[in-house]
Amino acid sequence: MSRRRKPRDKSLTDRYLSGALDDVDLDEKEQFGARSKHAELGKILRTALLRAEEQSDADLQTLPIGQVIQVYSLYSDVECGERTYLCVVRKTLNRRSDSAVLVGDRVRFRDLNMIDEQGRPQAVIEEVLPRATILTRADSFKGTGQHPIVANAGQMLIVASLRQPTVRWGLIDRMIVAAQAGKLQPIVCLNKIDLQPNGMDTDPDDPDPDEVLAHYESLGIQTIKTSVPNSIGIDELRDLLRDEVTVLAGHSGVGKSTLINAVQTGLQLRTAEISNYTGKGRHTTTSARRYPLDVGGAVVDTPGVKLFGLWGVTRDNLPDFFPDVADDTAPPWRKESYERIASSLD
Repeated sequence: MSRRRKPRDKSLTDRYLSGALDDVDLDEKEQFGARSKHAELGKILRTALLRAEEQSDADLQTLPIGQVIQVYSLYSDVECGERTYLCVVRKTLNRRSDSAVLVGDRVRFRDLNMIDEQGRPQAVIEEVLPRATILTRADSFKGTGQHPIVANAGQMLIVASLRQPTVRWGLIDRMIVAAQAGKLQPIVCLNKIDLQPNGMDTDPDDPDPDEVLAHYESLGIQTIKTSVPNSIGIDELRDLLRDEVTVLAGHSGVGKSTLINAVQTGLQLRTAEISNYTGKGRHTTTSARRYPLDVGGAVVDTPGVKLFGLWGVTRDNLPDFFPDVADDTAPPWRKESYERIASSLD
């Protein structure tokens, strides 16, 4: 007669939540390595969510309001007053929200009165307040899925460089459309104007940069030319950013972080040299992050992109973003941008 296997203790979770396992001594055998640290963070996450589930929604309107300044993995940094909280998102919020928590979101959060190993206060995001604006790009060039980037920004500084890497006006046009579709005011910044192009890296069919900027101005789009080494346009840029929340966007290596370091002394955003082999930029910003400015307002630094798929833009509403094409006053390069975007929307 075979011996029956002892049934598994299915109530282990219940015993853990009730505190029945608190007396188990694991300290003598614990070796705190990378895996242990990950497990500890996971435990903190589970504990925070369990505590949040026990709370009632009745006191939701009494909770403090903070601003999300960075999102990474399962956590968010939420700034409220002089403190920055390490937050997780309540599970029920994930189920009823249309998108994940974004940098720039204003959120109600519940302080758990817990401190992590780095001394940061911990909290749970209970509610995301309505967004005034949202910058979204598609997950692919064809626009098959959305990827929200930043919430509640007022304008978008689209940075291109005269050289290293050479400006791509088609990408700039896509970013202008994305900004306008998300209700942000686009500003086109031509950086590195101290690096004059030579015959080897210019195409005779490329439009003249000054003519391009003048055409954008005729469409009501602000433009600015800058050079950090030569201190050109930095004061003007600082005035454009004053008291505004501005998203930085552009191809990798165009100098977004360098520009903001020049505007905001001591910020020290990471920068990197251009690859000598490819002449293209290297990514130095790996996730969106919000930085306050001494002149008022803030900037949101975003990773450099090589493609920018459009979300919420169709063949029917595309002419709204290209009024110059619609009234047949567009130069050839703008018409080419329009046709390329239109073909990607098929």
